[in-house]
Amino acid sequence: MNYYNYLLSDFKKNYMLYIPLSIILQSCIGSIAAMYVLMSSTSGDFPFFQLSLCVILSMLYNASVLAQLKYKLVFNILLLSVLTNVILCIIYI
Repeated sequence: MNYYNYLLSDFKKNYMLYIPLSIILQSCIGSIAAMYVLMSSTSGDFPFFQLSLCVILSMLYNASVLAQLKYKLVFNILLLSVLTNVILCIIYI
């Protein structure tokens, strides 16, 4: 929890610096996860839930930044999005 608080305070302090960096990072990881999910699908088996989860979480972070939500909520959504997309990448590689 101490490391989380350190990252959160650093995110708050350098919020304007982290916004463009995190949007690019999160979008790239989300697109890679979507690519792996789509590459693993067959004609009879389409992983609709996994692809929807990947896209929804990636768009949720972008929308939370554009809506100028509180920094803690934006940071938590970023962590959730990156963690979920990394897990999807690991599963489908």
